[in-house]
This record gives sequence, structure tokens and C-alpha cells, in this order.
Amino acid sequence: MAKPSSLTGENGFHFSQAILFPSPSPSGEDSAAFNTPGGTPLSNGTGCCGTSSPAESCAQPLCEARDSTQFGEGIKYVSTDGKELACGWGGFTPGCLQFFNTSKGVLFFLCVASFLQGMTVNGFINTVITSIERRFDLRSYQSGLIASSYDIAACLCLTFVSYFGGNGHKPRWLGWGVMVMGLGSLLFALPHFTTGMYKVHSSADVGVCAANQSQSCAPAASSLSSYRFVFMLGQFLHGMGATPLYTLGVTYLDENVKTNYSPVYIAVFYTAAILGPAAGYLVGGMFLNIYTEIHRETDISPENTLWVGAWWIGFLGAGAASLLISIPILGYPQRLPGSQRYIVMRVSEAHQLKDGSHKKASDPDFGKTVKDLPRSVLLLLKNPTFIFLCLAGATEATLIAGMSTFGPKFLESQFSLSASEAATLFGYLVVPAGGGGTFLGGFLVNKFKLRCSGIIKLCLFCTVTSLMAIFIFFIRCPNMPMAGVTQTYNGSALPDNQVNLTAACNAECGCLRETYSPVCGSNNIMYYSPCHAGCKKVSEKLRNGKKVYKECSCVEKNTFPGEAEAGKCTSSCAKRTLLLFFMFIVILFTFLSSIPALTATLRCVPDRQRSFALGIQWIVVRTLGSIPGPIAFGSMIDKSCLLWQDQCGEQGSCYVYQNSAMSNYTLITGLVYKVLGTTFFVVACLLYKPPPAESAQGSSDTSENGNSDLQETKPSLPAAEDI
Repeated sequence: MAKPSSLTGENGFHFSQAILFPSPSPSGEDSAAFNTPGGTPLSNGTGCCGTSSPAESCAQPLCEARDSTQFGEGIKYVSTDGKELACGWGGFTPGCLQFFNTSKGVLFFLCVASFLQGMTVNGFINTVITSIERRFDLRSYQSGLIASSYDIAACLCLTFVSYFGGNGHKPRWLGWGVMVMGLGSLLFALPHFTTGMYKVHSSADVGVCAANQSQSCAPAASSLSSYRFVFMLGQFLHGMGATPLYTLGVTYLDENVKTNYSPVYIAVFYTAAILGPAAGYLVGGMFLNIYTEIHRETDISPENTLWVGAWWIGFLGAGAASLLISIPILGYPQRLPGSQRYIVMRVSEAHQLKDGSHKKASDPDFGKTVKDLPRSVLLLLKNPTFIFLCLAGATEATLIAGMSTFGPKFLESQFSLSASEAATLFGYLVVPAGGGGTFLGGFLVNKFKLRCSGIIKLCLFCTVTSLMAIFIFFIRCPNMPMAGVTQTYNGSALPDNQVNLTAACNAECGCLRETYSPVCGSNNIMYYSPCHAGCKKVSEKLRNGKKVYKECSCVEKNTFPGEAEAGKCTSSCAKRTLLLFFMFIVILFTFLSSIPALTATLRCVPDRQRSFALGIQWIVVRTLGSIPGPIAFGSMIDKSCLLWQDQCGEQGSCYVYQNSAMSNYTLITGLVYKVLGTTFFVVACLLYKPPPAESAQGSSDTSENGNSDLQETKPSLPAAEDI
């Protein structure tokens, strides 16, 4: 009687007795595949026989040997712990809930959770941070600490959650995590309800020539800035709650579906996480058009620099939704019905260490106590493929974090757009390129049945392609002319590139640097503010929804004072379409490698270390990528600043950038990290040592697909086609 070699050694399984799969009896399509007249030998020579009573079945093997040299029609699963695999809460497991007790049901709820996380942390936070600064008198570095609190919390929790959660009840860790995330959102909105009313005193002609001379500089700090600690705590809870989602959630999906379908499931999961920020930008932007005190009227418009929108509404909705979605996630069993067959079917692709220490992870008792934690870390550190995949992921994360933070600012400067227009345009790029690339990456791994080495080569191809496309940043759009910043008021070049906003036409206006409100003159030249353009009156009628300023002495038109319109001048850059197209390519191929790289990480480590490996990888990615990424990009981009904000003599944020310098610095930063990423993928591919070929002799597809390492070898164990 021949034994299937794929069931011994390779996955750490060596069966000395018949295997009992404790799962509910399959139904539908599964029952046809698994409840068959013929038996299958799943022991090392021990025959199985039919039994006449349940008592006898407990003492006998599950199935008996037949006249077959290979697996028969399938495996018969015996329901011994159906209640443990039922969906519900404690003893409450109604039959109607079992409809969702499938891999697709889990995928749906996890997608909703990842969508809410992305919408809140990467959407709402980035959208409302300016309004929060204005409402609570925060400086930029303080708002930066608020944003960083999420990653700091994640780094602190990742080791604990991934190690103990990976060997525990994953859905419970996931459900409680989503609940904590919801509490963080509600806490983030709390300061709106505990502070006084936001009051603004303004008139229609603020900023006009001779109208702002009485404004005083008030650098004193407000007590409202103390609320930054509440925001930091809210972000800290966001980070804690989201930690299980992208470690345990990924491995829970991977464990409960066929190996071939795992990349598709993970790709759908991450696509939802990418669509979340897009929704956050759109919904958050819509809420910012509503005044923060929704029950009061105000005489200022959203274009006014003193406007504060209803930043808090989105966090209330996201928090409530997170609390609701955590309830069904908490009801899922430790493993889904029928998932045990995927463990038997899985062919190990873990990197083979020279000393054979990787076999320790196959011990069923390994990783259940704190004593095994150092050994778990050591096993991962001895895996060079895993290490270099982590480093490659960190370089890609640096680019993604940097571009997501400063991408809108890059478009705003290059094309002379408003902040909202730039954010919307960047969203149109990220949604199809990021979301499509993420899903396409998982689809390609499944379509071509790539094994670990082939997946790394796909990542390398994507990185090289995006590396070539990043040279598009050699193309740049010229700056729109701005009086006193890019040229003098009479149109000549500035001496020594020194900013000088004062000229004879506005010398008597007493304009303040603190009042930045750009206007576009009828001569198509921008000015720092209506005051700096010498405008003396404001028209009562709006033009295209914008204020119109008249009698502007610095805007000459046919030797008479001209007009100026609120906002920046429109750019007519002819290279706009080309630049956007190649930016789309860079984003597409950067995200295209994300799911394959994640899949390669899952496959190059032993099965029992998958959750912990993802946790360690996330720590590396955050500490070397997500956290320093925006800082690296920001420091490079700040070098191209032409005009800084003046806050009572202190330097604030940058108002105007030099487009050519910004493109050059972006190109240099992108090239450095893309070259590093390419190098790390090359080294990971060269050092990867797959299991010996004889460990997959049970494969039935080798002859069909050839011996290329790009083809995944399927074990001969049949599987149901439902996913």
C-alpha cells in the first residue's frame, strides 16, 4: 500500500495513527467531494474499517484501505466538536448565523473593519489635521506627534499580539481589537463636546489694504493645546486596535482557505484597507464644508482661513460602526469548519536553514509559552529571506508613507491647485492605482500559481518597473509668477532670490505677513494677499464662487488699477497629463508588489510562525519605513521652500515651493529607496533555499506545469472548490 509522501515530514506531520478531522459534516459541494464510498488511507500503514456503532467507531480508525495506490475520492470528515466550530457567542449559536461561518463571511467582516481603519486613520486624520490645529491652537510638530501616536502604539503591541494571538483564538483578538479601535475614534471626537463654542469675529474686508493695521500678534499659547494629549490617546487606541487586524487577520484568512486562493483573499482584504482612505478624504472633505458648530450660523465661508469644519462627525460615525462590526467578528470560531483539510494539503515552502533548526517550529507545543519567544525571534533572524523581505517592505513603506503624506502637496505646488483640489486629484490617482494594484498583485500570484521564489521575482519585476517610471520627476511644471516671491512687482528677477513683499504700490497699506490669503490678479500674477496686491474694496458679488477685490494698485491693467480674485492662479502646464500618467504607473507597480511580498513572507517561514513573523515584519516596516518615511520626504521637500510662514517672528509651515527643486528632491529620495528595495529583493531571491524536491512527491501537477520554480506544486490531496 503506497503512502502519500506529501503528508510526512514536509509540513512537520508524521502520522502514526489514523487522522481524525474534527469538523462538521460538509454540505453541498463539499459533501460530494468528501463523503464518498471509498476510503482513503491517512496512516502509516494502519488500515481503516467500517464500524457498526458510534462506540466502535471511537476505537477504530476512521477509514479503511482500499485497492488504490493513491488518494481516493477524498477525505471523510467526522463531526466531533461541531459546537466548537459553530459561529456564535458562548452557548448562543443560532442556525441562521452559520450561513456566515465561512471564509467568505470572515472576509466580508474583516474587509469592513479594515475599511473603517483606513478611512479613520489614513483618511479622516489627514483630512482634518489642519482644522484641529486651527481649532485647538496646535503647532505642526504637535499634530505630527498626534499622527505618530498610531505607529508608536502599533510597534509596542505588535510583538505581544502577534506572538500570543497567533497561538490563541484569533477572532477574539480581532474582535476586541476592532472594539478598542472604535473606542479610540469616539475618544478622538470627545474634545469637540468638552470645549466651549468656537467663535470667530470677522468682517467682509479683512485683509484689504489699510484694514488690518490694527491686528496684533498674539503668540501666547492657548490652554486648548492641552487637548493634544486626548488626540494622542485616541490615536494610541487606534494603533492598539488595528494591530491584530493586519497580523492575525491575514493569517486567519490564510489558514482557512486553499493555498492558491490565499493571495486573492488577502488582496481583497488589503484593497478594502486602501479604499478606506479614499472614502475618508471624500467624506471628511464633505464634513469640513459644514461649520463645526452645526447648530449655529456664521458669516464666514469655508474659503476663509479662520473656518473650522465639522471635523468630529466622521470619528463619531466610524467609532459607532467599529463597535458594531466587532460583535460578529467576536462570534467566529478559532478555525472555520473544514479548514483542517487545508493544513494537510499545504505544501511547505519555508526557507531551509542549514542547521535544521527550522524544524523546531513544527512542534505542536512550540510557541505557546513566553519561554519560546526568544527561540521564535532567533529562528526568524536566522532566515535571510525573511529578513531581506522585511527590509524591502520597509523601503516600499517609506515611499508609500512619504507620497501619501506629501503627494497632494506635490500636485498642489506643481499645478497651482488649492489644497482640496490637490487632495481630490491625488485620490483619483490612488484609488485605481493603489486599489487596483493591490488586488492585481494577489490575482497574479493565484493565476500563475507562483511559488515563493517566483513571487519574489514578481516583486523584483514590479520594483524595477516603478524604478524606471520614477524618472518622470525630471519633468516639472514652472512656478506661477508671484509678486515679491518669484519675481519683483515690476516683473524683473529678485536680487539674490530674496523674498520682498513690500513695494511702492502697497507701502502705505501696512500689510502683515501673518495674513496669507493668495489672490490672482487680472494680469495673471499671484499676490500674497489682497492687501499686498493693493486692493482697497471687496465686491459684494462673487465670481465663480470666489471673492473679487477691486481697486488693486499693484495689479495694473491698461494703466488703471485692476482686479484680483481670491485663490491661486490656474496653471496651464502642458506636461500635466504626462506627469500624472507616470505617477499613476509608479503608484500602480508599488502597490502591485505589496500582496506578493506579503504572500512570500507567509510562505518563507514555518506555518506556526506566520502570525509572529508578520508582527516582526510590521515592526521593521514601521520603525524603518512608515515612521521615518514622512520625516525623510518632508525634510527633503522643505529644502525647496521659497516662502515660509511668519508666526510672530517664528518660522511656520511653507507657503510656496520652487517646483524644479521639489521635483529634483522627490526624484533623489525616490531613487534611493527604490534602488534599496530592488537590492533587497534580489538578495532575498538569491538566498532563498526551498525545501528539497523530494518533499513534494505527492504533487499531481508537476508534469502539467513543468518544473519551473514559478509554478506552484499542488499536493495530490483533492480539495473542494469552494472558497
